[in-house]
Amino acid sequence: MKWVHVRDNWSAFFEAIVEKWPEADEADLEEIDGDQRAFIAYIAEVTGQEVEETRDEIREWLAGEIPSDIVMDPIHDNHSIALSAKYVGEGEDEYDDDARFGDDDDVPDDGD
Repeated sequence: MKWVHVRDNWSAFFEAIVEKWPEADEADLEEIDGDQRAFIAYIAEVTGQEVEETRDEIREWLAGEIPSDIVMDPIHDNHSIALSAKYVGEGEDEYDDDARFGDDDDVPDDGD
């Protein structure tokens, strides 16, 4: 992902940020408001790391996928759905919404 995704959906990333850096506080994140330099300085401060080390850690974090609950648009959603096909059983359509139909296979309570 790119910083623009984080900046444009700043408050939606709070959970992911706190998961990665438990020292972070949501009230402080509100004040940062997506400012990348302020975020780097803040994470360095709360973790006790050097700024360069923090910058590298954030760069690594940004190399990951955008969490599916963050960015909602048809192109991204369809791409995410297609990627999820590897978890869908043979003969099932990954685009079907099975949630309202319940468990539709021979193995009860297996999550699909």
